[in-house]
Amino acid sequence: HVHALYENAFESVDGITLKSNPDGRFNANYWLSTILIDPVKTGTNYDEVRRKLDEQGIETRPLWKPMHLQPVYATNPCYVNGVSERLFNMGLCIPAGPWVTDEDVAYIVEQIKGCCMK
Repeated sequence: HVHALYENAFESVDGITLKSNPDGRFNANYWLSTILIDPVKTGTNYDEVRRKLDEQGIETRPLWKPMHLQPVYATNPCYVNGVSERLFNMGLCIPAGPWVTDEDVAYIVEQIKGCCMK
């Protein structure tokens, strides 16, 4: 339910992409909702949005750091193409789950939209 609310709310926001199932072969439980924030289209970045949301009492987190960027793997060989870094630099996990109300979603979306270019 929460994911559907986010989907509807972000549908018309240029530069904010809510990650969803790629097609009907998959059935996600949406325990985690993730948005990608395009800094060119929004005039902001995930870290600025994260900080603003934190100021409003909204808990978020960045996407998981790619394995090859973690200190423990710094000396290991890696084969990358830039996708994981791009997602990490644009992604933000936003509140989801059964405790998030419709009103919470509306407030969260309003705060995120407020961070973007007018």
